[in-house]
Amino acid sequence: MPEVLKQTYNREPFQRVKLQAMGAILLGLLAAHGVFAQKITVEVDRAADFTKYKTFAIRDGQLNSRSPALNSELVKKRIESDIERALTAKGLEVTTGRADLNVVYRFGSAKKIELESYPAGWYGLGTRIVRVPFAEGTLVIDLRDPTTRSLVWRGIASEEKSDATKIEGKLDDMVKKSFDKYPPKK
Repeated sequence: MPEVLKQTYNREPFQRVKLQAMGAILLGLLAAHGVFAQKITVEVDRAADFTKYKTFAIRDGQLNSRSPALNSELVKKRIESDIERALTAKGLEVTTGRADLNVVYRFGSAKKIELESYPAGWYGLGTRIVRVPFAEGTLVIDLRDPTTRSLVWRGIASEEKSDATKIEGKLDDMVKKSFDKYPPKK
């Protein structure tokens, strides 16, 4: 057998293992990106006439987090400021009295663990399972019509980060992306 073929033949099993390992790493990176992505969900009352809403008032905000960095008056003020900025940018006017829409929000965070498995061992025949801790923060913003006492719009934003304190840096983005879908298109 020529020398070139011997070298190629002998490296083949190792190249296969190398490709499997690179594939596992790529899959892990893609999975990690999906874990730490922001998710926005909007629910709408299709019977509501959103053209009649001209004013809003922030009535109630609740924080529910075990992290002291996320459970403070400063975070509450920041969320309310972001909501006010987003709705005034949409043409609504803030009021302290009677309003066309009452805004109620809830923000909480929880520690979670996701299990990731990837090939390990000789030729990738075994499986290795790793526990990946992360924090999930969820902001729910409700817009209620006080005349009918019904929910007309709800935005739910979820952010997942490796550390709960890093979620605080994404609050502005969570509010902005939620209100990107307000008013709903018919």
